[in-house]
Amino acid sequence: MPVQVEGELYYTIPKCLKSFELASDALALARKRHYSTGLRYRTRQVLFKREEVDAIRQFANRLVPIELGAGDAQLGLFRRGSQQEES
Repeated sequence: MPVQVEGELYYTIPKCLKSFELASDALALARKRHYSTGLRYRTRQVLFKREEVDAIRQFANRLVPIELGAGDAQLGLFRRGSQQEES
């Protein structure tokens, strides 16, 4: 059940995790990156508005394209290391 403060509905962290199917690490990362830090209520609970929960869900469910060839530079590090060991 959301908490109502001055006519506005807010959601606690456990409610966000359960009802909106958010992973705790996604919520923590979204808060760290300031998508939404939440508000502290008098019971010391962290509360989020529905819009903030939606923004966190969008962050958690984002799709990021894979950069092809990005691993080639790192692969070169391994190749150089093995060549030095053979010498």
